[in-house]
Amino acid sequence: MSKFDKTHLINVFSELGLQLSHPNEQLLAIIQAEKQYNAWFTAENVLKAVKSIGEMLNRHDLVKWLEHYQINSGEPKKVGLILAGNIPLVGFHDVLCVLVTGNYALIKASSQDARLLKYVLELVCAIEPTFSDRYNFTERLVDFDAVIATGSNNTSRYFEYYFGKVPNIIRKNRSSIAVLTGDETTEQLHRLGHDIFDYFGLGCRNVSKLLVPQGYNFNLFFESIEAFNDIINHHKYNNNYFYNKSIYLVNSDKHLDNDFLLLKEDTRMASPLAVMYFEYYDDLPALESRLNEEALQIQCIVSSVALNIKSQVVDFGQSQEPELWDYADGVDTMAFLCALN
Repeated sequence: MSKFDKTHLINVFSELGLQLSHPNEQLLAIIQAEKQYNAWFTAENVLKAVKSIGEMLNRHDLVKWLEHYQINSGEPKKVGLILAGNIPLVGFHDVLCVLVTGNYALIKASSQDARLLKYVLELVCAIEPTFSDRYNFTERLVDFDAVIATGSNNTSRYFEYYFGKVPNIIRKNRSSIAVLTGDETTEQLHRLGHDIFDYFGLGCRNVSKLLVPQGYNFNLFFESIEAFNDIINHHKYNNNYFYNKSIYLVNSDKHLDNDFLLLKEDTRMASPLAVMYFEYYDDLPALESRLNEEALQIQCIVSSVALNIKSQVVDFGQSQEPELWDYADGVDTMAFLCALN
């Protein structure tokens, strides 16, 4: 397997970006059909994921991304990929990194997301046929040189046991939060609605907790996200909403409710689906210190404040629009893969 120079890689994947940004009839048919296999994968959400990757794979950003890495010409390594399936194409970035570094991807895809990923890789091979020799889908990882595995805190223990003897990146549960000051505009809070509700809140980059100043009034927040109320009409989201609501009512747990989202004061980071935890803070310096202590639990933070923290901070509405260089858990996947050679 020969390795491609960066110019060719940029040409291939920028072309893929254009095709994903303007899906052909076959891809549109797959997008429409996904909900038959996974009710969370509505056509709207799958199309959003496909087009988001298309936008990410633009020529300018590909050049900017790849210029930071020295892609070696050594023997390709077989990299086992255990992919999540919580949102459409969530594992694509790992596959992309393996391919552009000239390595071989052994892909254990989630049953929730395999069909879409397989077709996207077929598009890659149609652009550059040699890539058909660069990956394989498998149900069981064997004969690998390195592993990138995404799972829960529970599964990570098994991953560490089975894959601890080879170079690895093992990802655990992380959550995303928003830090509000009370000075946000209606437009900013509306964009925050995308951080909360896109993909039904199932992604680790979806906001699951609000940190607000003492005395914060939630009225403007509720008014600003009202446009997302149609989410309650999705039967699985609706079931989660009413299940959690019934628990709070039976237990007399204090909470706020706008008929499609429940707000509950809680110190925990990750909230149940259709629930948003919130917590009050006294001052930003103390909050920054706390967030740095909890950095290993945080995927990203949504805020308009220039926070002095380790975690990635993004503007409102941007949590589910990562750039090529926004690596999961802050671990540079490309640097890891380049070092294998």
